[in-house]
Order: sequence, then structure tokens, then C-alpha cells
Amino acid sequence: MSAAVPGRDPITPEELERAKAIIRSIEQSFQSTVVGQHQLLRSLLVALLTGGHVLMESVPGLAKTTAAATLARSVSASFHRIQCTPDLLPSDIVGTQIYDQHTGEFRTQLGPVHANFVLLDEINRSSAKTQSAMLEAMQERQTSIGGETHPLPQPFLVLATQNPIEQEGTYTLPEAQLDRFLLKEVLTYPSPTEEAEIVRRAESGVFEQGHGEPVATLDDVRFLQGLAKRVYVDQAITNYVVQLMYVTRHATDYIGAQLAGYIEYGASPRGSLSFSQAARALALVQGRDWVIPEDVKDLRHAVLRHRLILGYEAEADGVTTEQIIDAIFGAVRTP
Repeated sequence: MSAAVPGRDPITPEELERAKAIIRSIEQSFQSTVVGQHQLLRSLLVALLTGGHVLMESVPGLAKTTAAATLARSVSASFHRIQCTPDLLPSDIVGTQIYDQHTGEFRTQLGPVHANFVLLDEINRSSAKTQSAMLEAMQERQTSIGGETHPLPQPFLVLATQNPIEQEGTYTLPEAQLDRFLLKEVLTYPSPTEEAEIVRRAESGVFEQGHGEPVATLDDVRFLQGLAKRVYVDQAITNYVVQLMYVTRHATDYIGAQLAGYIEYGASPRGSLSFSQAARALALVQGRDWVIPEDVKDLRHAVLRHRLILGYEAEADGVTTEQIIDAIFGAVRTP
């Protein structure tokens, strides 16, 4: 099925086949190094195709850094890892001007944010000022050093991690800044079979050797990004997404006073935009050039878990954001 989109060129069968081949190669490259984490791979591919950013939450040791580095290597992208600490300064991230004694002039030294893939490890350990500098770069796709503007490379993808079990010495990301992330993934422990495979690969030296060669180019990534924007979204699905976002803000009339009482703030219009962009990318990842309602449903937790703000009563009663999201989706008719 291929449909014409007003203002967009329809995707040709040849373009769709090329996209499938590129995505399949990236998936195989990722899976040759990273064991399991299929949900994370899906989110990383969606972010790659949309130019969005991903917030990853998990306890240490679940291959977040390995996943980011593997994806970057598979598409021939530059990769920088930034370890966030309380004394990290904005200039440590975006760059600064350095005085050159030989020339008697200042020269600009770009920071590690100037890479295609940037891993912000434990972002909640950096101060609010540093978090703001990074999130500004994410939004504006440029940095300003000494009055000069420096565009960030394209594609540009930020993968930020935070550790939920350590709160001492951390700075919680404000809700408005969380909204800048396209997706939030919560990683879980591997199964016993997967963990055994992780041990086998570690002992065979897969991780130390940087296993795997590039299977795609940055031009391929830009091709996929352009194609994702041309994926067809029917007006009925757009209305479905908008209605879901409306329910997050007026939940009492749809999911009952008890569940709705746990919600402090619903999703902003950025939630609707994120669903539209991410659903297009997910459709392309799955080999289609049109969006179906299941694409929206599959992305519901990743898109909304950091946009739906619950009160302290929810934590006290053991109610999770995912439960509220599922209730909202159950209350809105699927087109």
C-alpha cells in the first residue's frame, strides 16, 4: 500500500526496498554486539530516523554505552561520551575559547557535543546550568562560543542516561526539559539465556575488540530521515493522537476520578508532534510507507512516560505511569 500525501512525494517501491535493506543491516550489526534490548534498538532506530533524542533509565551494567557506540559505529558516525558530574561546566560540553600564546589570539575549541552521537552518561548528576546548556544544543542544533555560532553535525542524536537507584548528588531533570526528549526507554534486566550469551561474548573478546564494521553511511541515514518525513499519516490517526493527548489533560471524564487524580499534568502539544514523527519512523522500520494505529500504541510508553507527570500519591499507592497510559489508551476508540 502506498498513498499520496498532500505536499509530499509518495515513496517509491525502490526507495522502500533500499530503506528496508539499510535498516536490516543496522539491526544485524547492532544485534551482533548487543544481546537482547530489542525495545531499545527499536527506540534508537526511531530516534535516528526522526533526528530525535532518547532518555534511557536503568541500573548500571545494562549496555547503554555499548548500545550507543555500536549504533554509531554501524552508520559510520562520530561518537562522544560525556560523563556527567556535579562539577561539569557548560564549556566542558559545548566548548570554549583558548588563548594561543604563539599567535596572541583566541581560538575556539569545540566541545564533545560536536559529534553525530553524544552519550550523556548520568545526566542527572550534572548541575541545572549544565543540563540547560546541553538541552539548548539539543533543541537549537547549534552552540554559541564567544559570540560565534557553530552548527552541530547532521545527523545529531543525544542519548542521555540516568540511574534511578542513586539520588544522592543528583539534580532532577525539570519536566519542561524532559519534554525535549522524543522517547524515554526504561531498560530491564536480561533473561538468564541472554545473560549467559553476554558472558560468552565478553569472554570471547567481542566487546573489547569493538566488534563489527560500518554497514551504512551518514548519507544513508539522511536518506532514511528524508524518507520518514514522507510516510503517510491518515487524518484519522492524527485525530486519534490529538484525542489521546486531550484525554491526558482532561482524564477525569474518561478514566475515572481515582486514576485521574494521580495525574498532575498532561502531555503538551509536543506529545502529539512526537507521536506523529515517531510513528512515521516506526512504520518505516517495519517496512511500511503508511502509519497504522498499532504504531501509535506500540510507542505509547516511550513517548508518554516522561510527559505524563504524576503526583506523589501515585508513588505512595504503587501506581505507575505505564498503568495510567494504558488506561488512557483503553478509553479512546481506535480508528
